[in-house]
Amino acid sequence: MAGAIQASELNLLTWEGYATPEITGPFEAATSCKVTATYVGSNDDFAPKLAAGGGVYDIVVPSLDAVPVLQQAGFVQPIETAKVTGFDTIYPEFSKAASLNADGSVWGVPLIWGSVSLLYRPDKIQGTPDSIGILFDPAYTGKISMWDDKSSIYWAARYLGYNNIYDLSDEQLDAVKAKLIEQKPLVRKYWTSAGELTELMANDEVYASNTWTGLTSKDVNALKKGFEVVEFSPKEKSEGWMDSMMLVKDTPNEDCAYKFMAYMQAAEGQCAIAAATGYFPVNPAAVAGCMDDAMKKDRQVGNIDFVKSLIMWEQPARLDKYIEVWNAVKAAP
Repeated sequence: MAGAIQASELNLLTWEGYATPEITGPFEAATSCKVTATYVGSNDDFAPKLAAGGGVYDIVVPSLDAVPVLQQAGFVQPIETAKVTGFDTIYPEFSKAASLNADGSVWGVPLIWGSVSLLYRPDKIQGTPDSIGILFDPAYTGKISMWDDKSSIYWAARYLGYNNIYDLSDEQLDAVKAKLIEQKPLVRKYWTSAGELTELMANDEVYASNTWTGLTSKDVNALKKGFEVVEFSPKEKSEGWMDSMMLVKDTPNEDCAYKFMAYMQAAEGQCAIAAATGYFPVNPAAVAGCMDDAMKKDRQVGNIDFVKSLIMWEQPARLDKYIEVWNAVKAAP
């Protein structure tokens, strides 16, 4: 009996908004697999949590740049794509990404994608900003926020004019670190979740921040606080990301895991997660009948050129060095 109960569990290590009742409820009803979710605030959270006890999780959902770390550490096992109905209609730009296809195996099933843009209060910010420079403007001292993540390095690097943001030299990293430390008096708080940024914006604590495109603006504006926030892609370009479902090595709940991966490639899963987050579906065929034309345009369905306009996340050439720099910034007075 215990084995039967265990086989009906599914434990996710994932992002906020990816396991809402609207997403998991219909899946649980259809499969009798009970979903439990634990949330991360950064891609740097996955490996330590798996190292501390990988058996706690069945599926992890890292971004593309974190996939090689988990694969090379032996935390995950290859995907049998034949068990994932709908895999063949995922954008090939994602399903065939080098990070997901290594050593002759497929290591992840694309789930959702999007960009990282800038968010601001038009009633508090002068003019119409078009640059990352808004995050470094002393006019907004104490009213700026940034994601508590090593990707803050990418933002400062682009602002300083560096295009090789995933392979910065020691000299460039020193300049980035100095710029981020110089910025600290402007920063009200480094946010760790979309919900935290929503609260900072809604409570008048922050006027500008980088953000996961679609989610925080939707949530803040839904609160009807008497103001609305606006997103924009800076002239220095936005970053792009794609999150994939990976199978934890030796999971005892493999059957439920594959059912969930297939469900998330179907119309129910793709439209539910897009609605919950404001992000973009990876499977255009799946959403053909559950999104109207306006939503398809808003969620970039079929617009692969938008992907090509972004600086897609990659694992930095010297990951440890980047993490060291970001930690030094946070530790600085």
